[in-house]
Amino acid sequence: MAASRSANPNLSGFENERPDGAEHFPRSLDTDPADRSGDRLLACLGLLDDAAPLFGSGAQVKGAGVLLAIPALIQSGIFEIAEEIYGSLGPSFYGLRTILLTFLLMALLRIKRPENMKEHSPGELGRLIGLDRAPEVKTLRRKLARLAAFGFAADFGRALAQRRVAARGEAVGFLYVDGHVRAYHGKRHLPKAHVARRRLAMPATTDYWVNDQQGDPLFVVTTEADRGLVKMLPGILKDARAIIGERRLTVVFDRGGWSPKLFAQLIAAGYDILTYRKGRSARLPDRSFSLHEAVLDGRRCSYRLADKGIYLNYGPPNARKRLHLRQVTRLKDGHQTPIITSRKDLGTIEVAFRMFERWRQENFFKYLIEEYALDALVDYGVEPADATRHVPNPERKKINAQLRKAYAELNGIAATYGLEAFANNESARRTMRGFKTANAAMGRRIGKALGRVNALKKKRSKMPTKIPVREVTPGEIVKLRTERKHLTDLFKMVAYQAESDLVGLIAPHYRRAEDEGRTLVHSALAGAGGIAVTDEELRVKLEPLSSPHRTQVLELLCETLNATRTCFPGSKLRLRFEVKPLPNTTPAFPGPRPAPEGKPDI
Repeated sequence: MAASRSANPNLSGFENERPDGAEHFPRSLDTDPADRSGDRLLACLGLLDDAAPLFGSGAQVKGAGVLLAIPALIQSGIFEIAEEIYGSLGPSFYGLRTILLTFLLMALLRIKRPENMKEHSPGELGRLIGLDRAPEVKTLRRKLARLAAFGFAADFGRALAQRRVAARGEAVGFLYVDGHVRAYHGKRHLPKAHVARRRLAMPATTDYWVNDQQGDPLFVVTTEADRGLVKMLPGILKDARAIIGERRLTVVFDRGGWSPKLFAQLIAAGYDILTYRKGRSARLPDRSFSLHEAVLDGRRCSYRLADKGIYLNYGPPNARKRLHLRQVTRLKDGHQTPIITSRKDLGTIEVAFRMFERWRQENFFKYLIEEYALDALVDYGVEPADATRHVPNPERKKINAQLRKAYAELNGIAATYGLEAFANNESARRTMRGFKTANAAMGRRIGKALGRVNALKKKRSKMPTKIPVREVTPGEIVKLRTERKHLTDLFKMVAYQAESDLVGLIAPHYRRAEDEGRTLVHSALAGAGGIAVTDEELRVKLEPLSSPHRTQVLELLCETLNATRTCFPGSKLRLRFEVKPLPNTTPAFPGPRPAPEGKPDI
């Protein structure tokens, strides 16, 4: 069996042999899966820190398909890592393993918030985790607060990322970094950030996500809303280096991280950069472009590209420095898109391909917002924030508004004055002096408007661009608490990774996996099925999917997962999956269908 698993590339990283007898598993004094009063009593006496899974057989269990994700969740290392970092939640019926499993299965079943548990039967959800009842809203919130009190979310996320890198090291050569702004609608005074999808500035918090080149998340960093990508990139890459180790890293980001000075620092630190060029640049003649075609990551791509070297200036005016980089420009429908990189070894088409692959991260954000409620708040509390950090000066913003109004007035009067000059009757006023004399009133208006503009510019020049936030925000300087949100983001990240791993397993058997793989996997996870328990196995018999070819893919997925010999967390029961056979369809006519009159039976 082991030889056949190692020969199957689809099982790479999924092997999870049945645990030996030396491993500790919780024991239960109860015999009826629907009545766990004995274990609850032990928990009350302080003699139990996590209830053992105890399953009962059932012919039609809602959501039984979510158990398909158990092998991938175990492979992520989340249960093992959580035990190493957090240890235990203390005497409890719902212990650390159970709470983690509940949050993960909630995410995969699209139960997006703890409050949504009120819409589901605790008994039915409990059957999926081997308990008489799943933890409810108050319990989940209390346990999450207990985890957050440790303050280990950053360490937890770093350890999960290291495990992911060990399993998918080839996918982290290119790292995609982007900020996701979470708008806040509460009563607290928080700094504002520009929410691109709503095209306005709102109180918000910014999360910076790091994704691998397949678009899967690796880790997340939460910061204040006004910390831009230029400020965050060095710290993020330092964390990435600690997680990934000494290998070549190319960081891909959008124009929000544009800074030639930062580029020079990152390149000197051993990183490569890949981004869009910001600002105006000289348009290249069409003859500079040539057609480039290739198959990259299994996809055929074709671009019209031009490749050349450029210099970017940075530093103070009296000590300017030059940075030599490479610019690959794409021509499409007359529009030129310049891309800047320090990678001189990559082919021209691969530079463009890797840059345009940023759409994977954008799709990731959109998917997690819609399917996993990424922006949902799980904690409305606040904590002290850095009162010395600098924010844009609001008084300078007011002066800018007045200055725009003054410029508009000046330009309006000047335009009228110009029209008068254009239409001047030279037979009546042959000289400019005569024209000015005839339009002296308008000239005085122009002088006053120009004076207002100059006065406002002088006033603005004396104002600092940014000031400490304590001079802007009255009262205590606070930010939303981050620990609970960070933990729930990690749970959703691991659930998404498990979903991605399942999509990867069906890809060789499903031609449309790139477009419809997640839809198929989600349908399978949400599907019902029967559960049967033996001394050694937990057998899950799933309902067929909506079409025969999808059902066949599900059957192949079950065979692949069965070969991993994965045991349910906290038990010795090996998971075994199968799909119920499709119902026999009988024709409307028992014999050959009669041919229509006047037509042969073909």
